[in-house]
Amino acid sequence: MKKKIVILCLILLFPVSVWAGEYNYISQEDMLYRLGKGPSMLIVDINPAEQFAKGHLPGAIETNAYPVKTKEEKARLDKVLPSIQRTSQDMVIVCPRGGGGAKRAFDHYLSKNVDPRKMYILEKGMRGWPYATE
Repeated sequence: MKKKIVILCLILLFPVSVWAGEYNYISQEDMLYRLGKGPSMLIVDINPAEQFAKGHLPGAIETNAYPVKTKEEKARLDKVLPSIQRTSQDMVIVCPRGGGGAKRAFDHYLSKNVDPRKMYILEKGMRGWPYATE
């Protein structure tokens, strides 16, 4: 009986441990599709102002929160929080390379109770975006 309880506990806890520390990514191709014909989404661009000015995805919300390490940078993300909470749309976080800054933004929004199932990070970020931008 004790063994069955331990096994049951491990089975119930397994999905939680698999989820912990995981990030959802969206490929460049899937993002292009979503921008064109796919379901609409909220695009939170954390790139620095200079990089945002060089090119960004259509409809992207400029936050200039990169690298998302200071209270000030996190406060810039918080300004978008009401829009995120008002919508049931997916959200894509765009940063220079799709790495640490995007993960920190993801984690910050997770700490603000944003559903992780609706958050994505653009693979390779804007530096890897091979298509036309605004």
